[in-house]
Amino acid sequence: MASQITLPQGIVEGRRQDGVESFLNIPYAAPPVGERRFALPQAAPSWPGIHEPDAPRANAPQRTRVIPGLDAVPLIGRGWERGDSYLLLDVHRPAGGGDKLPVMVFVHGGGFVVGSKDAPVQRGESFARDGVVYVAMNYRMGIDGFLPIPGVPTNLGLRDVIAALGWVRDHIAAFGGDPANVTVFGESAGAMAIADLVTSPLAAGLFRRAIIQSGHGGMTRPIPVARRLVTKLAKLLRVTPDAAGFASVLPGDAMLDAVETVSQPTARIDLRDADGREPVFGISRFVPVHGDDVLPLPPLDALKQGAGAEIDVLIGSNAEEMNLYLVSTGVREKLNRLLAWLVLRKSQPRAWAVLKAYGIGKTTAGRALAAAMSDLVFRWPARRFAEEHRGRTHVYEFEWRSPRYEGELGAAHGMELPFVFDSLATTDQPEGITGEAPPQALADRIHALWVGFARDGSLPWPAFDRETRQVHRLAADETVREPAMPAAAFLP
Repeated sequence: MASQITLPQGIVEGRRQDGVESFLNIPYAAPPVGERRFALPQAAPSWPGIHEPDAPRANAPQRTRVIPGLDAVPLIGRGWERGDSYLLLDVHRPAGGGDKLPVMVFVHGGGFVVGSKDAPVQRGESFARDGVVYVAMNYRMGIDGFLPIPGVPTNLGLRDVIAALGWVRDHIAAFGGDPANVTVFGESAGAMAIADLVTSPLAAGLFRRAIIQSGHGGMTRPIPVARRLVTKLAKLLRVTPDAAGFASVLPGDAMLDAVETVSQPTARIDLRDADGREPVFGISRFVPVHGDDVLPLPPLDALKQGAGAEIDVLIGSNAEEMNLYLVSTGVREKLNRLLAWLVLRKSQPRAWAVLKAYGIGKTTAGRALAAAMSDLVFRWPARRFAEEHRGRTHVYEFEWRSPRYEGELGAAHGMELPFVFDSLATTDQPEGITGEAPPQALADRIHALWVGFARDGSLPWPAFDRETRQVHRLAADETVREPAMPAAAFLP
């Protein structure tokens, strides 16, 4: 028989299946519409009767992109599920119940413009079967969540995640979870959010551990730089660049058209900082900003001052991150030397020196660019986060190579997700990211590592430090001393 749990707003009812009890689509904050659309997250209203597990689900306004030859639905979901109340979370727990179980809270990726808690690869029942209380939430994205509009609180998407973590602190004990043993984890944009919140004074005390998958704290912008995006979008939407102007454009096609336009590689917008660097390398225009109460300092600067030292961190990357973007589209094989330089020059002032450091001339321009950007965008900034974090930090590398695209996709961005979640069934298909028959034994081992870390912080390889640079390669199951990358010369 399914359980019922009484929360301050009302009763929620679980649904049992395969040893897991699931409480779905619980509002953790009020619907962000009307006057609340660009406001701080507010307490969810009460509901009459029982909030059932099959209540309507919704997510943040978004428009998903097609990746040629790849079924991306398991990774990012089916797109926009319309509905006013989308600040929702799910809780999965062992069907047998328990008390003071470890808690894992997942923040989904998607470049801060797409994705949701409901993407099949990350549903989380596998963690509940292994004795964890698993939570996943939606948050505001794009214009509503990560655009520093004058007159609007900054970093609303991060504030939503903080609000969800506050909900976990206050209510997870009713589901059998231990609010003093919370591990927050995420991938890509979700990992970026977590890395930022490790340093945020507003998130202090809300989690004990953090797992940062293909993310780091190096992708934030100063507010004045991000305001250039406000101006650009206001012109596209023909509104004033302020709270009233953007509030006049309701979520829908016009807003999503504008987001899509500024997200194109050909969009004319300069988001470089004072050093001539664009820290996001054009992958997303919408990212957190620093210089407010959420992130008073750039995260790496905050780490140097000891922020987040009480948090145990597991951080890592995939060996060939950029292949997701450059191989699946065919761009890697089409680029010549000039185009590779032009692509990189938009974000990196020493673009030609970077390409030379990554072997252009000895390898094709596209392969040199892919290797360079994998390190510049993901791998080296993750190591820099590990270097500056004053607490215990472990670093991993996921290097299993997918056979997709005639073996060229490799250990691309997002590849670790079905292994972490032990959800290979969602990608084990001809157009899945892993291709057919990915190794279940590897998923068993990686999933168990994540569970063990959440349970008590344990990992079977040494912590990272600047001298020994211990990195654990997950597929090979070996720990190596990793030398500094060529990217080290080109990033702060």
